[in-house]
Amino acid sequence: MSDRSEEDTVAFSVENRIAWVKFNRPEKRNCMSPKLNRQMKKVLEELEFRDDVGVLVLTGEGEAWTAGMDLKEYFRETEAQGLWAIRKSQRESYGWFERLRWYEKPTIAMINGWCFGGGYGPLFGCDIAIAAEDAQFGLSEINWGILPGGGASKVAQELMPFRKAMYHAMMGENLSGSDAAAQGLVTEAVPADQLHARVQEIAEALLKKDPNALRATKWTMRRVVDMTYDNALEYQIRAQEALNGFGGAAARKEATKQFLDDKTFKPGLGTFDATKVQG
Repeated sequence: MSDRSEEDTVAFSVENRIAWVKFNRPEKRNCMSPKLNRQMKKVLEELEFRDDVGVLVLTGEGEAWTAGMDLKEYFRETEAQGLWAIRKSQRESYGWFERLRWYEKPTIAMINGWCFGGGYGPLFGCDIAIAAEDAQFGLSEINWGILPGGGASKVAQELMPFRKAMYHAMMGENLSGSDAAAQGLVTEAVPADQLHARVQEIAEALLKKDPNALRATKWTMRRVVDMTYDNALEYQIRAQEALNGFGGAAARKEATKQFLDDKTFKPGLGTFDATKVQG
């Protein structure tokens, strides 16, 4: 299927409070076109506040996660229309990358295959990234005379040790999923036949945790990365106070009761029963 409708460029299903969202252009290795970027933003926004969604998983149909931006549709055809079209396409793609970074629910990237160039944007946007050991990661831009743009250079520099990131960007050599995990680009890598089960295991563990605390934690981790220690400490104090307004005080009270009085859980060995929080 070479000419998908806009709505068909992204597929999703919701099962047991896990939203499984797929890049859905397998015939193009799921490269991101303007159509896909617009549809992905719609899907993410539709799922973000649904009561039946607690965790979102982003993966790809077929043999790729995403091979980056569509050279024909995103670049050549857009550039032919002029600067206004270029800016529109950039805002559409970077817009959903940003939405993903600050998503209300925990997000997991399930990298089942190729992840190249522009795909580093949504990779960074997800909170946790699990890759198949034989997945392929690459910044191939240098091989055809441009720099890794669209945030890709920053993602590599942010997630990987500096010398590894520099080599990765300058050499244009691919990393396997195992290499990517060893260098910090993803959280971990597992055999391909165990990928879905591992991601589901993580998603189900997240579903048991307090959703407000998860949201505050993920946003705090992203905010404090470029702060001084003192500024980060102050931010965390204010973030906790804000969390209290979203039910954090009640959650902490219930968790403390379960630990000290009921003795039904130990913080270092599991999660308190968040379903018992009142108010």
